Parts: sequence; C-alpha cells; structure tokens
Amino acid sequence: MGRTISRTQPVFMNPVIFIGAWVLLGTLFALQEWLNMRRWGYEITAYVEFEAWGTQFLLWGIISWLIWRYLGSMVRNAKTLHLFTQILPLSIAMSVIEEMIWVFFFPHLPLRHPPMLYWRRLGFHLRAEFIDNMVIFWCAFGLFRGISYYQRFREHEKAAAQLAIQLSHAKISALRMQLNPHFLFNVMNSISSLMRIDVDAADTMLEQLSSLLRITLERGDVQLIPLRDEMEFIEIYLAMQDQRYAGRVKQTLSVEAELHDALVPAMILQPIIENAYAHGLSRVERGGELVVDIRKEGDQISARVVNSGAGLQADGTKSAERSGVGLANIKTRLQLHYGAQSKFFLREIDPTHVEAAIWLPLIFSANGNSNFTGYGE
Repeated sequence: MGRTISRTQPVFMNPVIFIGAWVLLGTLFALQEWLNMRRWGYEITAYVEFEAWGTQFLLWGIISWLIWRYLGSMVRNAKTLHLFTQILPLSIAMSVIEEMIWVFFFPHLPLRHPPMLYWRRLGFHLRAEFIDNMVIFWCAFGLFRGISYYQRFREHEKAAAQLAIQLSHAKISALRMQLNPHFLFNVMNSISSLMRIDVDAADTMLEQLSSLLRITLERGDVQLIPLRDEMEFIEIYLAMQDQRYAGRVKQTLSVEAELHDALVPAMILQPIIENAYAHGLSRVERGGELVVDIRKEGDQISARVVNSGAGLQADGTKSAERSGVGLANIKTRLQLHYGAQSKFFLREIDPTHVEAAIWLPLIFSANGNSNFTGYGE
C-alpha cells in the first residue's frame, strides 16, 4: 500500500486540475438542486446550496486525489478478494470521514431543524448521505481503475512499438552486413581482372576501395545519412567502374542542390548502379550510358538510374530473377525504413535501356543524429 507512481501521470491528475474538476461538478449539482427547490416552492439562498455542495465535492476531490497519490498501487492492482477485504472497508471509512469533516464546517445544517449536537447531526447526515458517499467513492475508484487499464494498454503498445523498431534495426543491420561482403567480393573480382591487363588501373582501384572501406567503417551502424555522404560513396564507386571499363561508359550524375542534407538509407544507390553494370553495361563494347538523376518531387526524393545495354528480356530472363542480392536487399530495407511511403521499380524503357527508380520521403535531420529507422518512429 505504499506510494508507487512510476508511470507518467495523466495531465488531469494534477491536483489543481483534478480537485478543481470535483469542485466544478459540485457546483453543477448545487445549481441543479437550487433550481429544483425554487420550482418546488422552497425558499433557499443560492449561497447555502453552492457552499454546501462545493465543500462536499472539494473534500471528495482532496480525498480521491490523496488515495490516488498514496494508495494508487493498491487501487490499481486490487483483485476480487482485495475489493472486499481492503477497498470496501476503505470506502466505508472515507465516506464517514468525509461526512465528519463536512458536518464540522456546517453546524447550521440541516435547515429548519432545532440545534443539534455534533454527533447527532453527524448521525442525521450519515443516514441521509452515506449511500451517496459510497457511490461517489466507487465512482472515483472506477475512474482510477480505468486510468490504470489505459496506462497499461499504452505501456504495452509503446513496448510493442519499441520492439518493432528494435527488430527493424536488427533486420536493417543484417541487410547492411549482407551488402558489404557482396560488394567487396565483386570489387575484388574487378581488381583481379584488371591485374592481368592494367596494373596501374588495378592499383588505383585498390586505393579507391580503401577509401570506400574507410567511409563504411566511419559510418558504423548509422542507418540514415545525408545524401551528400551517400553521393561521396557513389562518386568513388563510379570512378572505380570508370577505371574498369576504360571509357566504355559515359557517366552522368545529377543531384539537386537542396537535397544534399536530406536523409537517405546508407548504401541505397550502390547496389542499383552495380546491377546496372553487371546486367547491362558489361555487355556494351562502346558508347555505354549511365545516368543517375536525383531530384525533389513534392515531399519525396526520386532517384533514377538509367543504363544502356541489354534489356530485361534480352536473354530470356525475367527482371525478378535478374535483381539479385542487391536489389532485393534495397526493397526490404525501404520497406523497413518507410513502409508504404516508399516505392521501388525496375522497368525496361526500350530494348536497350533499363531504368531503376526509388521514391522515398523527404526528411531532414533536426539534430544531426541520423542513427534511426524512419518507419514507425
């Protein structure tokens, strides 16, 4: 039965607000009774009615708030047996105590009765109002139980949301870990191929790979990063591909300046560009084209990657089969970050051009801390 208020308290349980609401309720009852008395022909001043009812409900407001404050745990957690062994005796005691205090302050009541000693007046009022007092107490008890159930519901809801966010973090981290070795394996294959035909180009690619690994390590577990940081990674990766393909591909990169500080999932574009080279540009002997265009569209960012080369149906394979680890990874990460607020598609523009496009919400970091998942935040 100790004092236990570990939960965040509702605003209306502030003592001023809570007790004030009780007094207001008493005032409304006083007004109703005064109007009824006048209609029935009784002459009684409004002051007496408002004073009596206001004081009664002021006392109940104070008593109820003190019960919530100091016996809240008992009220919230009372089982059926406790209702009879603890709460029922408490309700009787509080009903009597409230009446004792009220009778002390109103020695002139009841009106039109000869003067009575305190205990006789107390007995008179208890016979008239004990049931009403019990009803008031159990109404307050019901209110407190309702608040308790609501708080528990919100706590469970909040815990479930936190677990969902933690699960999203875990899944995204796992997907990021899946991308790194996949990306590293492909780059090392490219360097191995270059070593046989252009040692200087292979050496340059090793330096560029070192820069990419440094960037990846510095990011750590950060999930959302400024677009400018993602583009720094992409520019180095494109430079590596330019070394490998030795001028066979013309690269065009366009980013609207106002989007440089927008938050995007880390390493979201590299798998798309890698896919463009692996399934399209690698089949082009000369005159290949790669266009990366990132712009604002309403309250979203659109990122389009268009490449020339073989179309989606060129070798009889379906687009879903050609998406590989990287693109499947992107779809899952976008769903975890943004849910239905993001879109991704891969389509054939014509038999020699393929477009991959992403739409995601336009978000800017308010505090410079981007280590979060956007979905469900």
